[in-house]
This record gives sequence, C-alpha cells and structure tokens, in this order.
Amino acid sequence: MNGMRIAYVINSVEGGGAAQPVPAIADVLRAGGAQVRLFALRPSDRRGLPAIIEAGLLPRVREGGTGDHLAAALWLRRELMDWGATHIWTSLSRATILGLIIGPSLGLPVVCWQHAAFLKPWNERLMRLLAPRAALWVGDSQSVTDLTQHRLQVPDERLRCWPIYAVDPAMPQASPWQAGEPIRIGSLGRLHRVKGYDILIAALAQIKARGLATPPFSLAIAGEGSERGRLEMLARNAGVDVEFAGFTDAPKSFLAGLHLYVQPSRSEGFCIAAHEAMAAGLPVIASAVGEMPYSIMPGVSGLTCAPADTDALAHALETLLATPSRLEEMGQAARNLVNQRYSRERFERTGTAILTHIRQAHA
Repeated sequence: MNGMRIAYVINSVEGGGAAQPVPAIADVLRAGGAQVRLFALRPSDRRGLPAIIEAGLLPRVREGGTGDHLAAALWLRRELMDWGATHIWTSLSRATILGLIIGPSLGLPVVCWQHAAFLKPWNERLMRLLAPRAALWVGDSQSVTDLTQHRLQVPDERLRCWPIYAVDPAMPQASPWQAGEPIRIGSLGRLHRVKGYDILIAALAQIKARGLATPPFSLAIAGEGSERGRLEMLARNAGVDVEFAGFTDAPKSFLAGLHLYVQPSRSEGFCIAAHEAMAAGLPVIASAVGEMPYSIMPGVSGLTCAPADTDALAHALETLLATPSRLEEMGQAARNLVNQRYSRERFERTGTAILTHIRQAHA
C-alpha cells in the first residue's frame, strides 16, 4: 500500500457539486497509506481550488476548455507518467472517459466514481463501451449505484456504493420559526435548468394567484449560473419576490438562516445541498429524483413530488406553509435521519473497505 500513488482526476475545480467532497475522499485514501494528487482537466471558475490546496492535494490544473478532448488526453497522459501514478480515480463523465482510455494503456487500474443521475446520450454510450476497462465502479449514492449497474451493465463484483456525504458534527442549526415572522424558504445550487428553479418560481406564482391564507414567506436562492437572467425575468413577470443571493462561500450559514429548504431539481445524483439542509435541521421539499426518495420520509421529514410538476410542488409548499408550527419537528426528524445514515465514521469505514479491495485486487 505504501507504493500506491492515486491520481484523482476531475473535470474542473469549479465550486460546489461533485468537487466539494474531494478533500474528504482524499483524506480517507491517504489515511489508508496512499499518496493522492489531484488533476483537473480545466479550471472553470476555480472556486473549488482553495479547499483543494488547503487539503494538500498539490493540484495540477490544465488551462483548457470543454471540447478539446485530444489535448486534454495528451496532457493527462503526460502528467500521469511524470508523477508516477499507480492508480487512477476519476470523477464525472469526461474525466472517467479519458481515464478509461488512458489508464489501461499505461497499465494503471482505474476506479470510476459516479455522481450523475443524468448522462448525455453520447457519454452514456461511450461509458458503456468502456465500462469493462474499469477496475471498480463506485456510486456516490444508492440511486446512482443502481443506475450505474443498470445502464452500464456493471457486475456486482466490480461495483460499490460509497455515499458522497458525511455529516459535519459542527453543522450550524437553523433557528425554529416563530409565530409572526415570515417563513424563510431557500435553495442552494447553480442556476441551471436541471435545478428546476423555473418550476419553483411558477409554483410560488400559483400559490400567490390562489390567494390562500398562509403566513408571509420569502424565497432566497444562493448560487450562480447561466440561467440567472432568465430566472430573474420569470420572477418579475410572475410577480414573485425572489432574492438571488449569488454564489456563497458560507453555504452552511445560509442554510442555518432558513426555515424550509426546497430542491425542485429535474435530475439529481446524491444532492449534497439537500442533505446539508437536513443536517441543519430543516424539512425538505424535493423532487423525487436521485437520492431524494431514499432520504426524505414524506410527512415526517419533508415531502417529495414528481419532477417538473408545478402543481405538485405548489401543493407540497402549501401543505407545509399551512402548518408552520410543524417545521421544527420535521426538521429535527430530517437531522436525526442524516446523522444516523451519513456519520463520518460510516463514511470513513466504507472508503477504507474500498481502498482495501483495490489493494487486494491489484497487488
């Protein structure tokens, strides 16, 4: 094990998303005796870079784009050889495809960490074709593990589940709603169509149009992205007051300032933000996609609804807005669930078992 040099290959060092847990994953691998170094195929917004540097992962970031695949492959091959990598650990589609092409040609076992519930059709076809070249596939949640087995036809012996999330014991807790104050609703994520914020705005417009008697409420969305202009226009046209708070480097504090969290995504994998919200003691209303149906107990810790269903989302919001005194109780149920299921001890134990498997399979 002392000779293991794991090249952790990711698409970019943008903030949030699948890059967020990279330091925690690397810590487990290093605690097992492996050296780990990070290689990013492009910089993007670089917001994930400070945490990666702080973790001591000595990142190598290629100054390139999203479509220059040959240049990216040649760069990655050269970097892997120069560093003397013995194993490749990939994250997300582009890194996985290039890793599966380059790794076997260098005699390096490739471990493919899967996050995405949605794959572009061409990426899915390529990954299915390349799937037998992987030494191991790891799903970041039960939902993604099941999807990986089904769509890439990965056998049980080359598939593991390692939930991407471990609860922070110091997670700040949301303050309970008090009678007479507005209910603070929030969501955290990039402003992209897949996150479904247009559906959330339409649902709030529907609630407003019905004029039902509910306590006053506000909505804040923390995140940036290409959809911001369109979403701002939709909110103005619908007469819905939405605070677009922009990117936050303090997401846990943002969550702790809410009473209710909403995740209206069209597609998700694990969805760290929703689980962080539960860890903060918030009830969650979410689309029934990705890990949400596994993690939310309807009527106990939150509610789920069909994705892209404005009527269903509006009804779920009205249900909880009508009984705000239940928000604290439901939030505590959510917190209890994630603390039991996603403890740091379990996270480390699962990762260590995967590392042991890799060592034994490729000794």
